[in-house]
Amino acid sequence: MSIDAASDAATDETLADTASVSLWEGDEGGLEYAQRQALVALLKQRFISARTHPRDWRVLVEHERVLRSRLNDLFLELHVDPLREVAWKRQAVAEAGQRFPTLLYDAAWTREETIVLIHLRDRLRTGSANGEERVFVDVADLVEYAASFRPAHATDEAGDEKRTRNAVATVAKAGLLIPTSYEERFEISEAVEPLLPIEVLQELVASLQRANAAVVDRPAEDIEAEDGAADLFAIEETD
Repeated sequence: MSIDAASDAATDETLADTASVSLWEGDEGGLEYAQRQALVALLKQRFISARTHPRDWRVLVEHERVLRSRLNDLFLELHVDPLREVAWKRQAVAEAGQRFPTLLYDAAWTREETIVLIHLRDRLRTGSANGEERVFVDVADLVEYAASFRPAHATDEAGDEKRTRNAVATVAKAGLLIPTSYEERFEISEAVEPLLPIEVLQELVASLQRANAAVVDRPAEDIEAEDGAADLFAIEETD
């Protein structure tokens, strides 16, 4: 453990042990330190899970109503999958259809990223059905799967593979692929399935098929899934 990490851990332990919710002079917050940490994790991350954020997950399970309320104050909804032990936030939508102020912005996945997500979802579901507690995937498998969606007019195989590998890196950075000791092999996060429900999966596949059928003169790198189909996650704004 680094000096900074050890210092942060000591600070966490000290603040967690305090009997008061007031953490500094003038602090009028109503949450305990651990609850504030869990709330910040929910705001900063696309999702938290029992495996990736065990401390925050335990706090969420114990204080779900409080954290849900605080997110609601920010026009956000909390979604929890207790079976897979994953939680994430979404922008709230008013019943009348008007837009609320938002801290988030939607970023569509690229065509290759969408294809990677589709295969991960399918591979995870198949592995789970076969009794696999942990499901793995090789980069070569993802590259081969992406190639099966290549439009007939696309001949830049090297460029397509590079884009797919970049897509794998992006999905891994999002936390949906977990690195292993082998550089070309990843474990699929349990968060893929609840974040990509079957109806969205079907819409994505249909979108890609329509794009391949309708667009024959554009280079493959310019082809993305249709608007809306790939907007699966709300991405936090950064400074």
